[in-house]
Amino acid sequence: MSIEARVDAAIRNAVAQGQGGKAPANLSRALSYATTPGGARIRPTILVSVAMACGEDHPDVTNAAAAAVELVHCASLVHDDLPCFDDADMRRGRPSLHRAFSHPLAVLTGDSLIVLAFEVLARAAGLVPGRGLALVMALAQQTGMPSGICAGQGWESEAEIDLSAYHRSKTGALFIAATQMGAIAAGHEAEPWYELGARIGEAFQVADDLRDALCDASTLGKPTGQDSLHGRPNAVSELGVQGASRRLNDILSGAIASIPSCPGEARLAQMVRMQADRIIPVVSTFRV
Repeated sequence: MSIEARVDAAIRNAVAQGQGGKAPANLSRALSYATTPGGARIRPTILVSVAMACGEDHPDVTNAAAAAVELVHCASLVHDDLPCFDDADMRRGRPSLHRAFSHPLAVLTGDSLIVLAFEVLARAAGLVPGRGLALVMALAQQTGMPSGICAGQGWESEAEIDLSAYHRSKTGALFIAATQMGAIAAGHEAEPWYELGARIGEAFQVADDLRDALCDASTLGKPTGQDSLHGRPNAVSELGVQGASRRLNDILSGAIASIPSCPGEARLAQMVRMQADRIIPVVSTFRV
């Protein structure tokens, strides 16, 4: 089974758990709407790739971790689109969840996905308890405060923004979770994998800044020009298009160089390059 098929199956199974029993019908449908179609699934793909590179011995634990990190990511998109944040009408080429279902159901969907992510990890913890606890901790640290994605959203409410902390929390956190959780799932230490996740997250943020500045909504399937509209700090306003493109290439080179020694190191480096091509196709023209 391919990594993509593994990830999709894991997410479908996780969502089905949240829809079991006598669940509210509209909220159940909203869970599926928020998680399918799934976009690039970059974070869980990285997680599974790291686990495989480390010689995974419990695929079920890896699959649970992959589903959990993607559920939290999908929850963050639902919340980001709300009127109190980006007030976005579109996501992945269709109405954002609060437009399709309602504002209250969007809040509940995001909350439910976060809780479901930790339920999935809790169930998997029975297989390898020590790793299960470490996975819960890793995801919690990169989801909440002081430096998870909640902190990233919180920086936007500050009068003065620490750009490095903002980007590391808002975008980098779940990439750090992905690399660290992949290592944990395979029985390896998390800390050596922090830098790889941080660098991939930084690359993704710069690429996202470039897409936001250069592309139209029909290309991305979501509103563009949001950084300028909301007055957010970003790589294009700080460095210009050419400077941001150079920065992106430097970060990607550093990411590959930071991969810890492991049995599947060469294959993992190839995967990072492939994922880089997926996140920056529309800005490749601007590389220098």
